Amino acid sequence: MTRNKDSVSRRRFVQASAAAAAASVAGCNGLGLDDGGRKLNLMHAFTGGDGAIAAEALFDAFREEHSDIELDLEPIGGGGNQNLDTVVANRLSNNDPPSAFANWPGKNLVKYENALGDVDDVWADNDFGDSHVDEAVELHKQGGTYRATPMASHRLNNLFYNVEAVEEAGVDPTGIDGLDALIDALDAVATETDKTPMTQAMNGTWTVTQLWAAVMQGQEGHQAYMDFIEGNGDQNAVQSAFETMAEILENYIGDDASSVDLTASNSNIINGDAAFIHQGNWAAGAFRNADNFNYEEDWGAVAFPGTENMYCLHFNSWLFPAQNPTPELSKTWLEFVGKPKAQIAYGKNKGAIPTRTDVSMDEFGPYLQDVAEDFAEVDNRPPSLQHGLAVTSDRMSALNDAISNHFTGPYDSEAAAQGFIDAV
Repeated sequence: MTRNKDSVSRRRFVQASAAAAAASVAGCNGLGLDDGGRKLNLMHAFTGGDGAIAAEALFDAFREEHSDIELDLEPIGGGGNQNLDTVVANRLSNNDPPSAFANWPGKNLVKYENALGDVDDVWADNDFGDSHVDEAVELHKQGGTYRATPMASHRLNNLFYNVEAVEEAGVDPTGIDGLDALIDALDAVATETDKTPMTQAMNGTWTVTQLWAAVMQGQEGHQAYMDFIEGNGDQNAVQSAFETMAEILENYIGDDASSVDLTASNSNIINGDAAFIHQGNWAAGAFRNADNFNYEEDWGAVAFPGTENMYCLHFNSWLFPAQNPTPELSKTWLEFVGKPKAQIAYGKNKGAIPTRTDVSMDEFGPYLQDVAEDFAEVDNRPPSLQHGLAVTSDRMSALNDAISNHFTGPYDSEAAAQGFIDAV
């Protein structure tokens, strides 16, 4: 409870500081600031592996179109935006915001209330409301005003696999139609091969919370998941999802999982040391950028078992601080990331599809083309839990606290479930 209260206090402090700063400089600074001679200061967490490659492609594409604008880039590593969030909060509190920062829209915007500026003109001048998917249009507003621009969409409910490993185990991933079938497949890998059945990066809590959301959706269904994030969850359903996940984590992940980060976990699939991994489709970016590791020949993907008719929605976006040091340059950047060139440069390298509806998928490769088709055809697009769309950051902190306290080994499903119910 103490950590959650601290989180609330920090959020309120950031909001109050931002509001006071904006008021104190109204008419002489803020959005009226002359950008002359200033650099475009961009903060992001796209570091290491596919993230770094995608970021480099994105920034190079911007330089091609805007060679007169100098970039001041601040990459900040750390899973789940945790380190980035801390640095951004400090910068906002000290009235020293960046020009723009990469983050998530939806409920995640609540923690930046009064600290984000108005980019309605960017959306209107570029017809973004008509060219982006409906969810992107709605989730980038706060108080009826656009505060950010979307750059890419990730699907969260994926199960990736190493083709050679599953074939050695005699497993057909396309036939895994539920959580019982998944556990049977993991058991086959354990008994028939020397591979790790499922690689799981557990040096942070975010991957565990993310896995729980996939299990909840696949086992208990779309409506049960939506009821939960809306604060009306059934505790038996929540605990049942934890019990299934405990069976997986106790029996089928690597012994070193607690020290493994996401990059290393992806490498376990690439190197053939593990059969399966659950991740957002940024994993496909890591696979795409690996040498001699080809889709369908060496790796494959299916929807997480039981979620075949869902696309668990996640956006990568850029947010516009209100007390902006370079407002015109910043709007040029937000305009750029919402256009096809940026969405292609970033998405094809990161394993993401465009949020625009008019971008050709020719450069994205067969896997992401399949993802785009799924996006168009599924009946349900539930918002991601761990990545900012479904719940506020305060509630997300409480969820991760429940994982830290009750579900990092030993796995106490009942206590974790109670913690999740209390959090939302």
